[in-house]
Amino acid sequence: MALHTTKNDISENRRQAVVDLLAARLSDALDLTAQTKQAHWNVKGPSFIALHQLFDTIYQASAANVDEIAERLVALGGQAKGTVQQTVKQTTLPAYPLDIITGEDHCEALSTSMAAFGKQVRAAIDAASTLGDQDTADLFTVMSRELDKNLWMVEAHLQAKR
Repeated sequence: MALHTTKNDISENRRQAVVDLLAARLSDALDLTAQTKQAHWNVKGPSFIALHQLFDTIYQASAANVDEIAERLVALGGQAKGTVQQTVKQTTLPAYPLDIITGEDHCEALSTSMAAFGKQVRAAIDAASTLGDQDTADLFTVMSRELDKNLWMVEAHLQAKR
């Protein structure tokens, strides 16, 4: 799809490459947001309230990341494609198991997806920098720090037994 007209001074070729990068991460961010809500709704066990609240906090951060990615993509002339059907086709995250209930199982599944998304976000920082779009690289850098912090909070529930 052709880019929308904009007076942004980044060349069209570079904008297209960045839009493609953002679109790929948008699908991952949407998937992570849905996975986080899945964990929030279905967690059971002695740490229920702590995990229920933690997963909701992570969901809110994930939803904000989705919005940042989509708005940057559109600002550069792209078309944000955030439907469930598009997300399913484009996500690189592992599928979230739908039959788990324990806090430990949700922490394991969610931390796996968070780590996968974090890896993709760090690669996006490098790609955006290589394309000369420091604004997009900065967007992903802020996201990366937040992801790492939230991953630490989820993994802390798994590390207590080690």
